[in-house]
Amino acid sequence: MNIGKRVSFCVINVLKCNRQFSQLNKWNLNLLDKTVPVYIAHSKYNFSSTASLCASPKTLNIHDTVSSIQVKKRLVRKKKTLEEEEKKPGIYNVIAFATAEEYNLENLFDGLQKQNLYDVKRIDNNSDVLHATAKYKVDKEQREIFFFRDGSVVFWNITDLESSNVLKFLRQFQEDSYSERLVQSESEVMNYKYFDPKSQPSQLSCVDKDGDFVLPLTETNLILQKFTFSNAMMLSVKLGIWESSLEKFIDEIEFVTNDLKNGKTIKLSRQDVLKKHGELFVLRHYLNLSSDVLDTPDFYWDNEQLENMYNQVCSYFCINKRTKVMNEKINHCVALIELLSSHLGDKHHIRLEWMIIALITVEVVFETIHYIDRYMN
Repeated sequence: MNIGKRVSFCVINVLKCNRQFSQLNKWNLNLLDKTVPVYIAHSKYNFSSTASLCASPKTLNIHDTVSSIQVKKRLVRKKKTLEEEEKKPGIYNVIAFATAEEYNLENLFDGLQKQNLYDVKRIDNNSDVLHATAKYKVDKEQREIFFFRDGSVVFWNITDLESSNVLKFLRQFQEDSYSERLVQSESEVMNYKYFDPKSQPSQLSCVDKDGDFVLPLTETNLILQKFTFSNAMMLSVKLGIWESSLEKFIDEIEFVTNDLKNGKTIKLSRQDVLKKHGELFVLRHYLNLSSDVLDTPDFYWDNEQLENMYNQVCSYFCINKRTKVMNEKINHCVALIELLSSHLGDKHHIRLEWMIIALITVEVVFETIHYIDRYMN
């Protein structure tokens, strides 16, 4: 009698799990059937694809909708390159690279001093930035380099050959280096020039109509202004690295959405899903907790001029818009990974229930055989 109750109880549990699994699939289809707006992270192409997806609801099925969403790739921002920059008198280049997750600035400081090519010092006793000035001048404009602990370096009036040599020298002080292709593709190139406040009193913006940085000639200490420009440029290239990492992550899980759409078996294990979840949270941690993309650094709080300059350059590189778009993409990826985790967890529970039923069935069979054997005897 007890055996019959146990079998009935397990069968009821399995039926409940199957109903929950069916509801999960229905919810999944309803989620896919919703129109999802796709936002383009560019000031010139800031639009939503919602209207186009809803244009013909009778002829557009769910599979067409999902496919149109999947092909939306990250638009590479239009950047200046050294080849495009025409060298004019009084105009100089500033180039920013992000080469690693972090630099060991203490060892880098010692290495630069031993190299004896640059005068190295810290910016306003800031332990996270090194400022190097070339000892040997090539022209009237000083050659300067800013090294940030966050794994970024900004070159002012440095030739391509010299910057390549410095990047090679930096490798021994890097932690978690990026690939050379990624470093070059996410670099930023800008021009900078000087203006005379007496002859151009109306020059209020630190970025002119040509997209060049402008610095006042009468400024006695230009280091802090160049540091401010460098800080914002560093943030832009670092954000570009994270955007590229997220795009790679999206490409890696794109097959999962196709499998869900076609009703195929999920090819990821629970361990794989857990790793993907971890990758997303690491990326979110870098973006929102370990960087200054969400707030102005404390360094600028007591200097309104530098703070205004920093905000202008960040606005030029669309830091806030890009951060918002990236967080939205991360949220969507997290929702997908959580759905997979729940789905795989339910499958695991159902498998355990069936194993228990199989064991109970075997026990019932043996008890029945034993009972028949005793009855026959």
